[in-house]
Amino acid sequence: MALLRHTLFLKSVLLHSLTAFGGPQGHYGMMLKTFVHERKDLTEKELLEYNVFCNFLPGASSTQILTLIGYKRGGIPLAILTLLIWIFPACSLMGLLSFIVKQVDNQHLISGLFRFIQPMAVGFLVYAAVQAFRISVKNTITRIIMIAAAVATFALFKAPWVFPLLIVLGGITTNLSDKRIPEINVSRKKIKWANIWLFASLFILAGVLSEMARKQNWQDRRPINLFENTYRFGSLVFGGGQVLIPMMYEQFVARPESERVMRKNPNVVKISKEDFYTGAGIVRAIPGPVFSIASFTGGIAMRDWGPTGQVLGCIIGSVAIFLPSALLVLFFYPVWHNMKKHTAVYRSLEGINAVVVGIMFAATFYMMKDLSIADAKAISLVNITVIAGTWALLHYTRVASPIIVLACLLLGLVF
Repeated sequence: MALLRHTLFLKSVLLHSLTAFGGPQGHYGMMLKTFVHERKDLTEKELLEYNVFCNFLPGASSTQILTLIGYKRGGIPLAILTLLIWIFPACSLMGLLSFIVKQVDNQHLISGLFRFIQPMAVGFLVYAAVQAFRISVKNTITRIIMIAAAVATFALFKAPWVFPLLIVLGGITTNLSDKRIPEINVSRKKIKWANIWLFASLFILAGVLSEMARKQNWQDRRPINLFENTYRFGSLVFGGGQVLIPMMYEQFVARPESERVMRKNPNVVKISKEDFYTGAGIVRAIPGPVFSIASFTGGIAMRDWGPTGQVLGCIIGSVAIFLPSALLVLFFYPVWHNMKKHTAVYRSLEGINAVVVGIMFAATFYMMKDLSIADAKAISLVNITVIAGTWALLHYTRVASPIIVLACLLLGLVF
């Protein structure tokens, strides 16, 4: 019964899951609009803090942020329900794609309906970056940190270690000052040790069973190997989907084709290059987390087991990729929250927040470099209009995020 009072919140989560394009950067701008400015579920400062914290962790960062919003409102039960509602549409679509992949024209799909989704996502990111700048960058040192972080991020955007490294360096920089003192009224949160024990136990057990299945050549080993591979990705990937997809390509496409693996482990989980490219392209064009590509790879990997086996593969991929993110964020957030009362951590937050703002601006320019903007073409003018129009609607009006998304989809159909 307690969850019934969160019905409107869960409805907003579902609507967000159906319209959240643009990867974690675009998702942040949409969450800022929906859950901060429209619903008042949390403050701008809290959302920025969640973003900072989740950049320290491996896994799907936008998924972890949304899970924390649910956790703030209704504890672990609502956090889990929020997570399930958020991932269900994307995982279902990518799982379905694994059944119909041969009939999909990937390039036609992306060039048509989703033509203006990327410039729209840039507009959302500009909106989020400007709002975060207003809150977090207020003096000379934070401006310097922001600019340095933006330059480094743009230059090393595909390096998974750049985000946590910059966050640590930003925290160290402002911690050198002794002007700030911690708040003394930070209430302690209870740490759920079961979460980290379950995470570690599953990681070890999956690894042991997968290796045993490989060495002893178990007949039905593939679901075990698939779970281990995907759970490992969810546990160790920093940097979001742009890092996860290359790692999956190496594991499921490139590695199985090597002579050594073909000789010693011919039954390894493998996916064709053509199928993988189709899934990697379409996952960027649908709403929701990029990590939902695991639902597709799981289904493709189990395709020769028949429809039932393929559904099992989709479920294994979905669970294994998102479970580590949930367990890690729900364990470490109370630890992070309790640490804020310590002077070193409290002083570090100023620099950390400035780094995150720099990352947002770098992500904006990085996404824009793949768009036609500077060319003397009609499409360039439309892209610029979509970016500026998205920002203006978010900043000056009360137009809901889903309406903006729908408008951009319709524009892609008629242009």
